[in-house]
Amino acid sequence: MRAALFDRYGPPDVLYEGKVPVPEVKPGQVLVRVHAASVNGGELAGRAGKLRLVTGRRFPKRVGIDFAGEIAEVGPSVTGLREGERVWGFLGRRFGSAAEYVTVRPRQIALAPGNLTLVEAVSLLAGGTTSITALRDKTRLQSGERLLVRGASGGVGSVAVQLGKAFGVHVTALAGPKNLDFVRDLGADEVLDYNRTDPSALGAFDVIMDTVGTQHPAYRRLLAPGGRMVAIAFDVENLLTSVSYILGSTVHGSRRVRFFSGNPRHELFAELTRYAQNGDIRPVVDTVHPLARIAAAHRALEAGGVRGKHVIQVV
Repeated sequence: MRAALFDRYGPPDVLYEGKVPVPEVKPGQVLVRVHAASVNGGELAGRAGKLRLVTGRRFPKRVGIDFAGEIAEVGPSVTGLREGERVWGFLGRRFGSAAEYVTVRPRQIALAPGNLTLVEAVSLLAGGTTSITALRDKTRLQSGERLLVRGASGGVGSVAVQLGKAFGVHVTALAGPKNLDFVRDLGADEVLDYNRTDPSALGAFDVIMDTVGTQHPAYRRLLAPGGRMVAIAFDVENLLTSVSYILGSTVHGSRRVRFFSGNPRHELFAELTRYAQNGDIRPVVDTVHPLARIAAAHRALEAGGVRGKHVIQVV
């Protein structure tokens, strides 16, 4: 089968479309024919070698963590799922969804929203599950509170803005100058150019969602008494300092920073399906790339200024 691969760490050009065996379906698994996968920030750092202490030196390596497709085969002992059903999900703590087929356990998938194409659906998956976990579970965002979203035009931030409005809060969003109207159209109450905005002039917030990973101390100081901040990104150029600060802030101080490593399961996918089908959140696809242009997709995300998600269309 076709799959996105790389044989060494480096820039986007190390990526190529190659051939690997179709995975064997073991008991308790299903085989999914992948229609689309999205490009996520963690993959960029992994491909560049910034996480090599975790990812190791065995090659070839693969990319892609989420997917939307249809069930091609149901393994022994699996019940409640049928061939041909449209599903979406995550591989968990491994890469490889930018390929024609993946094997997963039923808890790693759910039925995809019936009102979206599979390309549209996958653009919501990582950002949607992350935003629900961050705003509902980690910070317990309440109606009437003030929410600040950093990186509001990206794959996670664009969903967080919409979810915040669905929760009934006042949303202030920071984005690049070319994306201000776009983020405003997502429902944000106030949209500011991050290049021209000094954090100290922003006022106080009950919840801050940081998808950028830099200047954590400056933004943490904006939290109101009882405020909560969730960071889903590190400063990869100053990784040790960034990680140390976040870990320390989870223990010390009244305004703690939450951090989590996403590994969502069936129940969270199913809830995201409900939000999508109810119209509370809508997909935002920046560009659709064929699998053969996986390097161009990574290059485009690294260039910044993204609106929503870059999607890899496999089928």
